[in-house]
Amino acid sequence: MNSNWIDIRAAHGDTFSAHLALPPLGRGPGIVLVQEIWGVNAHIRAVAQQYALAGYVVLAPDIFWRIEPHIELNYDQAGSARAFELYGQVDTALAAADVAATIAHLHAMPELDGKVATLGFCLGGQLAYRGGAEGGADAIVSYYGGGIAEHLDIAASIAQPALFHHGSRDAHITPEQVAAIKAAFAGKSNAQFFDYAEGEHGFNCWGRPAYRQREAALAQGRTLQFLAQHL
Repeated sequence: MNSNWIDIRAAHGDTFSAHLALPPLGRGPGIVLVQEIWGVNAHIRAVAQQYALAGYVVLAPDIFWRIEPHIELNYDQAGSARAFELYGQVDTALAAADVAATIAHLHAMPELDGKVATLGFCLGGQLAYRGGAEGGADAIVSYYGGGIAEHLDIAASIAQPALFHHGSRDAHITPEQVAAIKAAFAGKSNAQFFDYAEGEHGFNCWGRPAYRQREAALAQGRTLQFLAQHL
């Protein structure tokens, strides 16, 4: 795999880093992959490689760069404690703008051959939703996006295809919040929702106790089908 870190210019002129994973043939449609709160760690880089092997040019921006650049945490007690500290400090509006800047950067890359989607997990699921709307992504994929229910005012403006994955056993995103997200898209044919009966928060991440292989495989298959259809 061809992967490395590149610089992206933020809206106000500073630069931040993003991990780039290129597909085997070097060109393809694009994905802005948005991290969990543990940073662009080994797991997120592996997910980037998964999608690159499926033929996508993948950029995973460092959304904590204003606090501590290149943070990379493990899923143990110490790593999780630091991750939640960072989660409490991040300005999500600026982070969404960084996702939008990453979309713009990907559009300008010569390796791009096609459209661009956002795809994110946890906090990254919220930022894929908000940054995808702000940056004009061609499609949006959100896995258990924490905080989306607090930003439903933008749902009416989302015309691009959107895919939402939620775990029915998610202790962080309540059934009421999931229902509110679905209600915000009621009557709109562009949004798809999948609920996973055995899914907890983080069911896609094999580094966490919440990992569920079957649910992760189902969700990835549905995501790949969605991306192939819309990119």
